[in-house]
Amino acid sequence: MKRFVSILLAALLLLTACAGGSPVPAAPEVSADPAASSSPVSPEPAPEPEPPSRSAFAWPEAEPGEMGMDAGLLSSMEEALEDSHVTAALVVRRGTVVSEWYAEGFDENTVFPMHSCSKSFTGAIVGAALEDGFIGSLEDPISQYLPQAAGTDKAEITLRQLLCQTSGIRWYEWNGREDSFMGLMRAENWVDYVLSQPLDHAPGTVFTYTTGGSHLLSAVVQAATGRTAAEYGAERLFSRMDMDSVSWNADPQGVTDGGNGVRLTARDAAKLGQLYLNGGVWEGERLLSEEWIRQSVSRQSAGSGGRSGEYGYQWWLRSFSGYPTWYAMGYGGQFIFVTPSLDLVAVFVSGGLGDTYAPWPFFTDYVLASCVP
Repeated sequence: MKRFVSILLAALLLLTACAGGSPVPAAPEVSADPAASSSPVSPEPAPEPEPPSRSAFAWPEAEPGEMGMDAGLLSSMEEALEDSHVTAALVVRRGTVVSEWYAEGFDENTVFPMHSCSKSFTGAIVGAALEDGFIGSLEDPISQYLPQAAGTDKAEITLRQLLCQTSGIRWYEWNGREDSFMGLMRAENWVDYVLSQPLDHAPGTVFTYTTGGSHLLSAVVQAATGRTAAEYGAERLFSRMDMDSVSWNADPQGVTDGGNGVRLTARDAAKLGQLYLNGGVWEGERLLSEEWIRQSVSRQSAGSGGRSGEYGYQWWLRSFSGYPTWYAMGYGGQFIFVTPSLDLVAVFVSGGLGDTYAPWPFFTDYVLASCVP
């Protein structure tokens, strides 16, 4: 009986197979050629190209004789500096450091206050804002940017007149009078303080050295760009020149001190001079127009009529030992000298608050005298 059942089951299975039952499907073949697939794979997006790397700038250095300078004279200068109030002296010729001296306790990393040399930094920043279109024209009146000047006798003072120190605003520097630079330092609102001073002369007619006017330029930059002059200057100039040491004071309202307050190393100070010497180009990149540089270091006003010389846009102009030179000058003996015919930049920093002009003989009797044209 069991054998009969087994034979019957086998016959039934054979009939089902002959009737076309569904076999187990075979696994599909996979082509070795990706292009033969019915669902092509999208390629991965190409990575964004990285910006070209740029090495941080470092001043090249050479012996004075390699750059056409008398090493003996420069060595004598360093000996003479030991008995002075000068704390740093840096000489750059043909874009190369040839002499660098620091008083005891100072070195190339020391950050120095440069006082009114700050005005030349402010001038450069105004030039950048003009070229970038934030400032329309140097003939723009300050009231276009500073609404607090509207309706006053200062309303029509132009940016050019502030740059040239011919605003006509009454101003006294460092003479102890309350309506002077010291008054500005004590004021609760520096911009309002400057605008509250009497107008002694028609704007554009008389040179009066006015730190307050340079501060108005800083306020104009801030109103025009939406950033402080220090912030805009760092973005537009200082970061591109690897001037990492720069710091800058501000007034109680946060407006960068346009006429004072820059602190930096002697090497970074020399970079501003080198930028102007190079006609606005730094390491192959144009940062300021050649025309702006030309105007800045050309005679724009007669200056004070004294030993300081004539005035451009926040730069002093005069000849030293027969060489036309432009320079930034700060109270107490801070200087950035630029002598284009000699391809020369020199920085002097002083620690005392005595004679501002005390470093001049070191520049003329040693630095200039050591140059072979």
